[in-house]
Parts: sequence; structure tokens; C-alpha cells
Amino acid sequence: MTEAVMVSENFDIEAPNYLSKESEILLYAKQDSQCVDCFQAFLPVHYRYHRPHSKDGETFIVVNNPDLLMYCHQEFPILKCWAQSEVAAPCALRNKDICQWKNMKYKSVYKNVTLQVPVGLTLHTSLVCSVTLLITVLCSTLILVAVFKYGHFSL
Repeated sequence: MTEAVMVSENFDIEAPNYLSKESEILLYAKQDSQCVDCFQAFLPVHYRYHRPHSKDGETFIVVNNPDLLMYCHQEFPILKCWAQSEVAAPCALRNKDICQWKNMKYKSVYKNVTLQVPVGLTLHTSLVCSVTLLITVLCSTLILVAVFKYGHFSL
């Protein structure tokens, strides 16, 4: 499992996409057990609520290519590592110390990743609101009936 930590402050995971801001996540990749020079990381994704569409029931989310940061140990310097720009970030997931990481340039296979997400249709808005209201009134009525029928009240 990949270790991840949120960098963005005041991040509201329940906010809809039109009220949310971009967020930063630090992923600490683990070495791949089947490949000596390979590292593997999994990106946690949370789909936010999107407004319903009038034509098709889909929207697209673009996940930009990540920055690749590398920490250079002084006892193991890599020639290109020290020449790149520095970024301050935690040394490890469970470590509060800040280290200087190098922003590495890399060649990406894909420009960006685009995710296709299903959304509701505006045509269904009145139906969804009516059914939601009906179920809410029905459940509230059943709870009140149960409370008055089986509840023991003492004044």
C-alpha cells in the first residue's frame, strides 16, 4: 500500500467540485518487489459531486501529471540530482522533519490522465427531489409512530 499525506490545508472532502480547490498529496512510493530499480505508487481518488448535465450523463476529470521528487543523500550523490530545483517537503510520512527534495524531470507516457465519471441528468431533477422528499416524510412518520407507540415517557 502506498503511503500518502494531504498537503493542502482546510481541505473539505465533501465539497462539490464547483466549490472545491485543487489539492496536493504527497505519495511515498514503495520499491517494487519484482523489479530492483522500480517503484510503485497508487493515487487515492475521490470523485466529487458534479452538477447534473442536460445532454449526456458523463463528465471528464483531468488528473495532471505529478511532480517527481527525489531526496538525495549526501553519501550517495547522483550527478543530475543536485542540479534540479529544490522543494521543501516532509522527509517521510510519519516524520515531521522537512527535507529538501529535488524536482526531477521525466518523460511521461501520457500527457494527462482523463477520467470519465457518470453524473445525473437535469431532466431527472424533479423526480429525484420528489422521491427524496417522499421517502424522508415516510421514514420520519415511521420513526414518530414507533416512538409514540413503544416509547416510555415520564414527566
